[in-house]
Amino acid sequence: MARVCVITGRRTKTGNKRSHAVNATRRTWKANLHKVRILVDGKPQRVYVSARALKSGKVERV
Repeated sequence: MARVCVITGRRTKTGNKRSHAVNATRRTWKANLHKVRILVDGKPQRVYVSARALKSGKVERV
């Protein structure tokens, strides 16, 4: 299962880490995801949900 929020679609972002000498190295930023039980199509499932979706009330835990 990919680490993607099922509500907002947030996922791992990629880009460059920049040093003071402006050297570029590849790096990743991981989304703040939590594995929670929610109702999906009327059935409880354990899925990844972003912390922002949980805080804003976009999802109801089971």
